[in-house]
Amino acid sequence: MKIKLLATDLDGTLLRGGKPVSAGNIAAAQAAAKAGTIVTIATGRMYRAALPIAEALGLDVPIITYNGALIKSTSGKVYHEQYLDEEICRRITDFAAQRGWYLQTYSGDGLYYSDYGEFSRRYENSQKVVGEDIGYEGMRNKVSKMYKMLIITPDPAVTQDWMAQLTAEFGDSVTLTQSSADFIEIISPGVSKASALVKLAEIMDIDISETMAIGDANNDLPMLKAAGFSVAMGNATDDVKAIADAVTGNCDDDGWAQAIYKYVLKQN
Repeated sequence: MKIKLLATDLDGTLLRGGKPVSAGNIAAAQAAAKAGTIVTIATGRMYRAALPIAEALGLDVPIITYNGALIKSTSGKVYHEQYLDEEICRRITDFAAQRGWYLQTYSGDGLYYSDYGEFSRRYENSQKVVGEDIGYEGMRNKVSKMYKMLIITPDPAVTQDWMAQLTAEFGDSVTLTQSSADFIEIISPGVSKASALVKLAEIMDIDISETMAIGDANNDLPMLKAAGFSVAMGNATDDVKAIADAVTGNCDDDGWAQAIYKYVLKQN
């Protein structure tokens, strides 16, 4: 069956760590688009951090950002958005403040920090964005159009315990996911890369069986399960490889392009 819609993760999939999109991946994306496939990005990143990457592909496409909370094209058309409840945002802010947990928030595509330090510097360097230190109190007042909240833990060993504490406190009023071992990403209930892929396919009048997803991390799992065909990167986690329909090469070896030529363009 022809793949009409391709959804790809960024970090560890389309992108090598801290580097621009490779020439090989750009060529593969453009070849897929020329063959009639819509190539969309599906990422936990904020829209303004994902936009330069989509533009580098040379395509005007919808971008799934904030793990599915916002779908917006490179030309600025909004297809879908879903925010966290404002009171829940205040409660999460207080919860983090009481424990001294580092918190980042994303209100209206703005980036805000509970305090500026090692975590925020590292994040800005990796995402090529600049945020603002407004403290916990500032965060309590900056809760409108909240796409995502992010807690970064000091050690991956404590991440699962912190997630358990959040789940015990907030239950199904939020969705928790991870794109990194020390990230706890908090989004609105029902929001995921998978729900966004299904929503976008409906908007584009594409049957879900005609979609393909490719990724490497556990926050890609719902999207890979939802897609008609799924591909895990060679560098993917074991959980991702276990549920994928196929496994391609490593990110550093343009495994993404290999997957496009083999499964989208049907070239051996």
